[in-house]
Amino acid sequence: MIYIDWLIKCMENYIRPSVKVRTYERYMHIIDQHIKGKIGSIKLDDLSPILLQQFITELLQSGNRKTGKGLSANSVNAVISVIQSSLKTAHLLGLMEEYTANKLKRPKLAEKPVECFSLTEQKMIEQAVITGKKDKQYGIILCLYSGLRIGELIALQWSDIDFANGILTVSKSCHDSKDGLIIDEPKTATSRRAIPLPKQLLPILKSIKKKSHSPFVVSANGKPVSVRSYQRSFELLLKKLKIPHKGFHSLRHTFATRAIECGMDVKTLSEILGHKNPIVTLNRYAHSLMEHKVDMMNRLGKLL
Repeated sequence: MIYIDWLIKCMENYIRPSVKVRTYERYMHIIDQHIKGKIGSIKLDDLSPILLQQFITELLQSGNRKTGKGLSANSVNAVISVIQSSLKTAHLLGLMEEYTANKLKRPKLAEKPVECFSLTEQKMIEQAVITGKKDKQYGIILCLYSGLRIGELIALQWSDIDFANGILTVSKSCHDSKDGLIIDEPKTATSRRAIPLPKQLLPILKSIKKKSHSPFVVSANGKPVSVRSYQRSFELLLKKLKIPHKGFHSLRHTFATRAIECGMDVKTLSEILGHKNPIVTLNRYAHSLMEHKVDMMNRLGKLL
């Protein structure tokens, strides 16, 4: 059996029933873009470790089909995961004599620097949203004061906000697909969480809810917006304000940074962000934590 034939069977019968729609779509995209044309026609038992490692090296050097340059380490690791999962299943089912894809050497991931908005930039963004009077843009402010991911924000419904107690519940997320917006389970088990909202934010949200004709907090003409269109609206807002471009996820990083600056402990912040554990939060925001510690020590020094 050639590899691509097995890949399709494996994806349909072993992977698709056990993963989220988005994950399945991502795997199929990886197969179509990077695996099918390169090693798809090779027989299963001919996929030796050296052949696969050569394929990985090629991806790192010239795997980007648009630019001809190398793929990122993160993208290549995703390809390796698809290969290893499919070949391990093939071996367990007796389609291959032995499983050797575990010998592949993965490229080292470089931790992306955390980008957040300065306090001045944050205030500019907030003021622009308030004076702009576009209700759907208030989702930007909500992210700045809750740390929501964009998929969690777009999927958020009014029923997820307990106005009496000021609690926002994250119980779902969403992503764009060729069939439109797909609402799914949260990113991870710990992504299901309850977030206390600042009391100053509640009257604003109540006012928007009164005018809303949609069950979704962020909507346009009564319908939920797509993730990409909301990202684009945010990009245009930054351009209008002449603030250097940063991705929408920087709003989440900004929330975390401000929380640290206000003295929030790491465990609480980790739970609000929906991280797996506080260690993830520590590693991601170590720089902000150190700056906060330095500031605290300088304040103590003034007592001398």
